[in-house]
Amino acid sequence: MLDTQSVGESLLHLDRKHLLKEAMRAIPEAFDPQGRLLSPVAGAWVRPPAWFNARSPVDGQLIAELPQLDARQAAAAVDAAADEFPAWSARPLSERALAITEAVTLLHQHRDLLIRMLAWDIGKTLPTAANDVDRCLAGIAWYLENREAMMEGRAPLGLVSNIASWNYPFSVLLLNVLVQALAGDSVIAKIPTQGGGVSLTLAFALLRRADLPVSLVGGRGKDLSEPLVAHERIAGVAFIGGRANGAEVHRRLKEGNKRYALEMEGVNAYAITRFSDWDSLGQQIRAGFDFGKQRCTAYTRWVVEKSLVPRFVRTYIDAVSTLRVGHPLLGKAVDFGPLISAAKVTELRGHLDAAEADGTRVLFRGELAEDAFHDGQDRGAYLPPTLLFGVSPTSELYLREPFGPVDVLVSVDSEDALVAEANVSDGALVASVASDDLPLAERIASRLRAFKVGINKLRSRGDREESFGGKGGSWAGAFVGGTHLVRAFTHGDHPLEGNW
Repeated sequence: MLDTQSVGESLLHLDRKHLLKEAMRAIPEAFDPQGRLLSPVAGAWVRPPAWFNARSPVDGQLIAELPQLDARQAAAAVDAAADEFPAWSARPLSERALAITEAVTLLHQHRDLLIRMLAWDIGKTLPTAANDVDRCLAGIAWYLENREAMMEGRAPLGLVSNIASWNYPFSVLLLNVLVQALAGDSVIAKIPTQGGGVSLTLAFALLRRADLPVSLVGGRGKDLSEPLVAHERIAGVAFIGGRANGAEVHRRLKEGNKRYALEMEGVNAYAITRFSDWDSLGQQIRAGFDFGKQRCTAYTRWVVEKSLVPRFVRTYIDAVSTLRVGHPLLGKAVDFGPLISAAKVTELRGHLDAAEADGTRVLFRGELAEDAFHDGQDRGAYLPPTLLFGVSPTSELYLREPFGPVDVLVSVDSEDALVAEANVSDGALVASVASDDLPLAERIASRLRAFKVGINKLRSRGDREESFGGKGGSWAGAFVGGTHLVRAFTHGDHPLEGNW
């Protein structure tokens, strides 16, 4: 396994232009003669009518140009991807596994390049980028090892469309694609609008070298949504994104006879009552800032028994005040880097200003690490941690997941109020309860509308054996993870577990 420190040291001598040239030498088929990326579609490389600039949130500079297919090309890509299904699904599972293994070997061979490109692509630190890639590799190895049992009595579904958020392009999106292909499906995926397209295109190129039936298209949502969701040849859709877009995708899918697994946002809450282990909670609070809370399982709502609020605030400030936020690729130690874009920071600052104008108190506002930036560097995408108290129920920050390092503290004086405030978003992916009284914690946990609930610990998406889903408005369709991910996009006798 490659040492991420050595990757970081090599990166100090490689700006993004050199990194792109390295990618062009290693995976030349992904580029046109001008160095622009193409779309891998059913064994061919499609040239778009236009390209769009992929800029790094690290400093706002150009990484590469990504393909912007139009609606006609996207529909043709769906047809071409669907045409790959009959031959691929007819191959025995053992043969498909050999092809997947070859693709995984290629990913391992280019792991260093993929990690560094991913770090520039979406602003991850090298350890978090390495974790994203390695979780994908470890995950597909587990599915390969357990393929016979999971595929027993199952048959491939058809062409599966993947529309995912940008934050975990390898450990979520690429892993899903590999598992779907292993199960016998052909696959098409959309480049996430906000980032990750450069590293994903390189990864898909490697999968195509192993002759996997996977295609990747980029473009504007209004051009790609119709073919990637409603096209008659798509048998299933995996979606990860916000509730507004997810609700529209759900509406359209219910009109047809397609399989789907739709992961949507929810406010993940941590409820605290009759509690005393503040050192442990402080460690959890600090760990929760991984990747600047740009995760679907990030905890951003803290619902605390009134008498414990002062102790919670001290614990929070002690845990968070030493976090370092800065350029993730300078060789300086930072805990997290930028948010996905300057536009996202502008959006969150607007919500913060509106909340303060409405009477919200800022209990903590961090600072950027001044020594962790280039002189004169664009810092527009960077936002330090913030803790709010007294947020109005009408505020965007009260009702929705911020997808950034902004936390909301809510004080309550009864168990019913604790539960109600923790359930504010009509369903969530994860939640937790902290209490010294375990029977009380278990009772509260049973009342929380979250798919996974931790007691005195954080919960996460999980890998391999662990299923994943959501309750209420945070999920629609089949659950995924472990055997559930295989069943979600195959036919068989086993009933599908999900949120219908």
